[in-house]
Amino acid sequence: MIPDAADPDAVLAFGRAALTAGEEEGAIPLVTEAARRQPDHVQLHLLLARLHRALDALAPAIAACDRAAMLAPGDAGIAQLRAAFHLEAGRPATALFDTALSLAPGDQPLRFARVSALLAGQRSAAAIAALEAGLDEYPNWVEGHRRLANLRWQAGQTENFTARLEQALAAAPRQLALWGVLFMTLGAADRNEALLEAARRGRALAGGHLMFDVNEAAALDALGETEAAGALLDAIAGFSDPMIAHFRVRHLLRRGRIEAAAALAESWLAKPEREMFVAYLGAAWRLLGDPRAAWLEGDPRLVSICELDPGPLDALADVLRELHRQRGQPLDQSVRGGSQTEGALFALEAPEIVRLRAAVVEAVARHIARLPPPDPAHPTLSAARDRPIRFAGSWSVRLTGAGHHVVHRHQQGWLSSAFYVALPDGAARGPAPAGWLTLGEPPPELGLDLPAMRLIEPAPGRLVLFPSTLWHSTRPFGAGERLTVAFDVAPPR
Repeated sequence: MIPDAADPDAVLAFGRAALTAGEEEGAIPLVTEAARRQPDHVQLHLLLARLHRALDALAPAIAACDRAAMLAPGDAGIAQLRAAFHLEAGRPATALFDTALSLAPGDQPLRFARVSALLAGQRSAAAIAALEAGLDEYPNWVEGHRRLANLRWQAGQTENFTARLEQALAAAPRQLALWGVLFMTLGAADRNEALLEAARRGRALAGGHLMFDVNEAAALDALGETEAAGALLDAIAGFSDPMIAHFRVRHLLRRGRIEAAAALAESWLAKPEREMFVAYLGAAWRLLGDPRAAWLEGDPRLVSICELDPGPLDALADVLRELHRQRGQPLDQSVRGGSQTEGALFALEAPEIVRLRAAVVEAVARHIARLPPPDPAHPTLSAARDRPIRFAGSWSVRLTGAGHHVVHRHQQGWLSSAFYVALPDGAARGPAPAGWLTLGEPPPELGLDLPAMRLIEPAPGRLVLFPSTLWHSTRPFGAGERLTVAFDVAPPR
């Protein structure tokens, strides 16, 4: 039942429930009216800001949040939210984060967010300095170490990108969370020999722990020492842990034990962590000739290709290029030979981005309407289709000569995408399939004799949509610029 706008407590309860259920659009008129009647009610303005933000409507979200901050200037949480909204919208935000930090000087997530504001202002050196200063004060700041290593890598400091992390571990060798960051960072950089050494060193310094066993096994597997890796993984096979199972599936596939890999991956198909295993299961079923491979990934309606008209692509390309200035290759993403933007691209206020988002929402709605019938056992087709479209992430990638994406998948999304804004001409790009999108091709390090299920030629204005669980990559191309936008549609709530 819709409450009376004159009852703020009832309106707050109604609006918060709508926010949880993904029904923000229906609650906004009521909360707006309640805030109009009670203009000094901080929580009503704050709720209105959150409702608008959930719909990527940053302008009204910022207006409501600014009003809440004016009414409660000493509230650190509101100050942080205000700074975050300004940052997401592409507005200057560093000063707002400084204000928030003055209210909560020991807030590490707030320090972390301020780094994003510095990066948005193309101040990578200042961002690195801010992280260094934070780590001087909080040497075991886990997220600070992770971000610093990533930024140093992007800045081309590939020989010493983990130096600060190693310094912290030398001082606090029993900090398991720091070892975890080191392992994740070395793995993302394909430094498998260093990962193997670090896992063994960590066990010697901090004692026995599953994390050391798993990462030693992963490093051994990547280095081709499959027997030693298998012995370690077999010793910890009894632990019902998704990460251990994930590494075991990869190991079994590498060793050609396809039936065992399929059985283990299938055992996770009905669990919340199933997105970690779907692509491996699909590959195993294809290798075994199991007809369920077609059910899982083979229906052509799971993929759609359409042409979008978001306005002039040249103007959109100019906006995107500005976002890629002074950005290096990210450490923890699939990009090779290019750059990737940070933050939620679709939250930016540039008219070109607003038009693109609107066109994308319509295209996604058409794709969902054309999906195969609902299937409660299917990782893609089990999702509800009557919910508003939400995005789990949106970004742009700029690749240059020989740039490409390595094989990867998106565990946080429901549907993933590639939208082509600018491409090199045919001669510069090279012969087909240079620069093409591949779907369903396993990572080459697994050594599986499986081709891509589909190769899709890029074209300016073309949008490709596919399940987030599907492996995808981009073939390298010869020369020129390849400018794209990508996004993940969030699993419907």
